[in-house]
Amino acid sequence: MFFRLASHSKGFLLLVSLLFVLAGCQFAPPIAAGTPAPEPQPTTAPTQDDQETLDGIPVGFTDEGFPYRGNPDAVVTVYEYSDYQCPFCQRHVLQTEPALASSFVRTGQVKFVFRDFPIPSLHPNAFAAAAAATCVAEQGASFFWRMHDLLFRTQDEWANLPDPADMFVRLAGEAGADVTLYTPCLADSAVSDRINASISEGETIGFSGTPSFNFVVEETGKSYQLVGAQPYDTFDNWFKTIASGGEPVDPAQAQAPPEFPVWAMPENWKDNPDQPGTNLAGDFWRGNPDAPIVVVEFSDFQCPYCQRHTLETQPVLDKEFVETDKVMWIFKHFPVQSTHPYAFPSAIFAQCVGEQGHFWEAHDILFQRMSEWAGSNQEAIFAEIATELGVDTELLATCRADEATLQKVQSDLVEGSQFVQGTPTFVVVYNGQGRLIPGALPADQFAAALNELLDPPSTGQ
Repeated sequence: MFFRLASHSKGFLLLVSLLFVLAGCQFAPPIAAGTPAPEPQPTTAPTQDDQETLDGIPVGFTDEGFPYRGNPDAVVTVYEYSDYQCPFCQRHVLQTEPALASSFVRTGQVKFVFRDFPIPSLHPNAFAAAAAATCVAEQGASFFWRMHDLLFRTQDEWANLPDPADMFVRLAGEAGADVTLYTPCLADSAVSDRINASISEGETIGFSGTPSFNFVVEETGKSYQLVGAQPYDTFDNWFKTIASGGEPVDPAQAQAPPEFPVWAMPENWKDNPDQPGTNLAGDFWRGNPDAPIVVVEFSDFQCPYCQRHTLETQPVLDKEFVETDKVMWIFKHFPVQSTHPYAFPSAIFAQCVGEQGHFWEAHDILFQRMSEWAGSNQEAIFAEIATELGVDTELLATCRADEATLQKVQSDLVEGSQFVQGTPTFVVVYNGQGRLIPGALPADQFAAALNELLDPPSTGQ
């Protein structure tokens, strides 16, 4: 059975085959807009009888113990899932949030509730920052929001510290908190439990990155999800649409989809002279660029099924198809962060090693040594691999810290998210058409699928 994903005027047709569905590393797709909001999990946090204000805006804690600012009886509540070390979250707080506060929060129309969503695999100090803010919150809502703002304003100062604890103590003091109460709070296991519960709630909604926003209409309980550091105009449009009883539209869905994906355009499969080993779409490739078949692989370095494909199936396919100029192979990142917490940094590592001309060697080694680096000793193993490959470690460190590298990996995720339901997934493009092969097929089945395209069976009259 096949169904159409995309087409364009020159006849490119991407078809999805459901005949090859096998086990793969799965991820949870986002919940559609308009679905009921999940029930928040109760936590222990301070409550107050009298309404506090900060800079003229009401602040406090919800019945479940979550810090909020805005009218507690607002028609719309926005649950913001955020990471204190995330640069996109910082941009939202420093650039967009003040305007939202002026237009919607001060006027009583909207209440913002903060929820922790640190991603330690990308931002190693984020969890500690969340714990610091949580402990400051124990002393009052005003203290929390001052600490919240300070953490984002000083993000560049503490983000790369080996241990930011001393700076967090200083910021807690600047927020007005009693540091003699703050410090022992950090040792309370309930703090990390609360943060982990918040992460789980965000994942239940379908969030996997930050900042992410869950808009809840209090009267109906309907919720709408918005992901990313969106501009003020997007929030303005959503608030006004909800207020008028309408259904807000995700800006990604509102944009007309391209007629066909950039990475599937033959003109973009040509080698990039500025970055040998990548094509004009920015993806790593190997094989013959004039091959009759192109296979685009979406993969996750921590996925055991991707590992099985790479170690067992890929060598057979390389020998029979890639090395004989029948297939060009293209790789795209699809790290499933919710189930593979070390996948994202490994993708960034491979991307950066690849920029020094060693992607495919790193690709193979990462899968071979998955059990070694997928844990707390990841950096030590990455250092060993970098030394083995002879890469420039200073350039590697610079590349790994570059926001553009993160954006490249994230763009691969976005490009594959409409049809990739698990990893590995392969888009086989032949003669202007494409077939999707989900899962880790045995070598003989994968080879049979390719040979069927190269030498289709004759049909009788």
